[in-house]
Amino acid sequence: MAEIDLEWPKKDNRRLLHVVYRVGDLERTIKFYTEALGMKLLRQRDVPEEKYANAFVGFGDEHSHFAVELTYNYGVTSYDVGDGFGHFAIATQDVYKLVERIRAKGGNITREAGPVQGGTTVIAFVKDPDGYTFALVQRPIVHDPFCQISLRVGDLERAIKFYEKALGLKVVRKVDNPENKYTIAILGYKEEDDATVLELTYNYGVTEYSKGTAYAQIAIGTDDVYKSADVVNLVTQS
Repeated sequence: MAEIDLEWPKKDNRRLLHVVYRVGDLERTIKFYTEALGMKLLRQRDVPEEKYANAFVGFGDEHSHFAVELTYNYGVTSYDVGDGFGHFAIATQDVYKLVERIRAKGGNITREAGPVQGGTTVIAFVKDPDGYTFALVQRPIVHDPFCQISLRVGDLERAIKFYEKALGLKVVRKVDNPENKYTIAILGYKEEDDATVLELTYNYGVTEYSKGTAYAQIAIGTDDVYKSADVVNLVTQS
């Protein structure tokens, strides 16, 4: 058996490709994402023999932009989002305008547009028809609007170690907020202004979260799936 190269993730050409999650009404969700959030329907297929259908939506071509794979399983109309999933983030040059567009399309605005507490960055929060939360973040320059996926973890250092060693992600920013009792780490293959990144949130004293049944996984592009899988297996077993 060939020796596994633990340095492979650092040598590999990687990119976060898309996130996969389950929805209860595919056409309803596609309509909300395209009409309210401004995404495009990239491709869609129905697989009756496996009793599911899916659709890819995003803000641009999948070869250069992050995408969302929406999965509908026949007969399943709702899922438990759980509390381990945090939110998705969309960057825009005008949060106020996007909020009004979402409101006009019947979207659920859970936090009105305005500056963050103690800062100047304008944000808002909305929920899609399936209960997934989206943070809207105002930025002067936007490369890919789908800029972030946020997950909650029970042990931040353990999670960072896994994402660095097994998947080759790098910590691009880390912030501890003792006043509000949480720490976040931003990980990515590029800087957060240049590509979609992963945000890991640790809330002081919380060691477990419910994963729910809705969120599935994040897809990562690699030059060699076999080498990448070998590294993941070795890291998780050590």
